[in-house]
Amino acid sequence: MTNPAERLVDLLDLEQIEVNIFRGLSPHESLQRVFGGQVAGQALVAAARTTDGDRPVHSLHAYFLRPGRPGVPIVYQVERVRDGRSFTTRRVTAVQQGRTIFNLTASFHKPEEGPFEHQLPPARKVPDPESLPTVVQEIQEHHGALPEQLERMARRQPFDIRYVDRLRWTPEEIKDAEPRSAVWMRAVGPLGDDPVVHTCALTYASDMTLLDAVRIPVQPLWGPRSFDIASLDHAMWFHRPFRADEWFLYDQESPIMTGGRGLARGRIYDVEGRLLVSVVQEGLFRPL
Repeated sequence: MTNPAERLVDLLDLEQIEVNIFRGLSPHESLQRVFGGQVAGQALVAAARTTDGDRPVHSLHAYFLRPGRPGVPIVYQVERVRDGRSFTTRRVTAVQQGRTIFNLTASFHKPEEGPFEHQLPPARKVPDPESLPTVVQEIQEHHGALPEQLERMARRQPFDIRYVDRLRWTPEEIKDAEPRSAVWMRAVGPLGDDPVVHTCALTYASDMTLLDAVRIPVQPLWGPRSFDIASLDHAMWFHRPFRADEWFLYDQESPIMTGGRGLARGRIYDVEGRLLVSVVQEGLFRPL
């Protein structure tokens, strides 16, 4: 049986069915909708497959338009918007059963030397990832055993996730909590050496915990919840090369939640504190 990291690589390996048209698998899941990070990662793969491969992606901007259906293949149609001397632009439309569910614009930049560099340091010092419990260990510690649904999710999870701050479970712990969260993450197994796979795998992961920052002041992240959450849009800026199967710190915060929409932004660092990726996402929160 393949491990979750190998399944992720397979998930990102799209089938080309025509010039500029690709098809991606959508696993049968118990979720109500296809995971947004999967669609974003596959769409970025489709965009990258239409470039020469010598220009890494430097930014993407995406909108989640309709919920995707698990188990139904998704077709990605790529428009070659621009091929310039330094920048390449692609627009991708994801279609499922004749309906557009997602679109993405990605820009690729030929590597070049800049006149100077700077970076703000990480906002806080955090423990080493190996010293922190996994999410599964924290849930087991609280529940005594994993609920059946979470056990199935844990077996399929392609990323090892470790929260910097221990999970909160009671109203007393949540009281006065700031809308901030930070997690260490890495793929649970090797992802190979293709930089596109690592970029698209991290794009997948970037949608996994970002809206946690919006939820933290309201209710436990891994307990029953009283509202439905849907990603509305997603933007990323890629600053430096990285490997998604090595530890990276995802520092997240929510500057505002109002009108049923919560904004979250994240910064992804390597273990040396170098900023790798910046992320912004808005989510819709509705009572169940």
